[in-house]
Amino acid sequence: MTNKLDQLKTMTTVVADTGDIDAIARWRPQDATTNPSLLLKAAASDAYRPMLEKAVAMARKQGGSDAEQLTLSTDMLAVLAGQEILGLIPGVVSTEVDARLSFDTEATLKRARRLIELYDQQGVDTNRVLIKIASTWEGIRAAEILEQEGIRCNLTLLFSFVQAAACAQAGAFLISPFVGRILDWHLANSGRDQFPAEEDPGVQSVTRIYNYYKANGFSTVVMGASFRNIGEIEMLAGCDRLTISPALLQELQDDKGKLEQKLSAASATSTDGFGILDEKRFRWESNEDAMATEKLADGIRRFAKDQIDLENRVRQLATRAA
Repeated sequence: MTNKLDQLKTMTTVVADTGDIDAIARWRPQDATTNPSLLLKAAASDAYRPMLEKAVAMARKQGGSDAEQLTLSTDMLAVLAGQEILGLIPGVVSTEVDARLSFDTEATLKRARRLIELYDQQGVDTNRVLIKIASTWEGIRAAEILEQEGIRCNLTLLFSFVQAAACAQAGAFLISPFVGRILDWHLANSGRDQFPAEEDPGVQSVTRIYNYYKANGFSTVVMGASFRNIGEIEMLAGCDRLTISPALLQELQDDKGKLEQKLSAASATSTDGFGILDEKRFRWESNEDAMATEKLADGIRRFAKDQIDLENRVRQLATRAA
């Protein structure tokens, strides 16, 4: 029997949850997704040094204030990394908008358009790029406009059903519901020290969203993310896409057991009924979900911190090169 990774690939598109060029070259996933945390970690590697230097040089050539050059440098680094990754995979790469813009629709639009423009300037087919945006009300509204412009979006930091419903209604191309971070919250707040895979709250959340989308004809792609163990992945086998870290990819490859498909569009049913969401209802439903509210805020803070740390690394390089 083939290993579980190979079995998974027959029913789900496997995405690499890493910015590590060497890891992507090894695993050869269909797609790849990055975020500031992954880029910060990858930027410490020798493989990224030429990209860092090129990004700084290109930003300096564009001119502007130090702050403008810094943000352009980090955007350019993300684009150069995305370009390198696209040379290794057949599918798409997700590139994230600065998390500090998560509550500003216009600023998110401006930054997303610039990322696409930078990719275009590098000769990259922009149809192979997804713009990654936090699933706030403002982020979802930005995604709605970008999708109408032909810029496909990946709505990330998604923890609740109302976020998923709003993303589908906005016509988002893809969502990234976080499995492991939902589990983390429940372990910290339920008094339990473990959940069997079938009772995992993150697994149950993604399963509910997937079935709702398929039963109601929404075209938005569901890509489960942020896994803590392969049991979570196994319970979501059949999901449209799953973005998986190299460590868990290795575990799946080493496991020769049989993998059963758990999710299927053909058998999806849902009793969830959601009318058109307006801002008031979205915010109220979000407020009623303590887990989602806390994890969304925490995720934005974490990504923002890593973005700042990445900027500091770029600033140090620019100072030495001046």
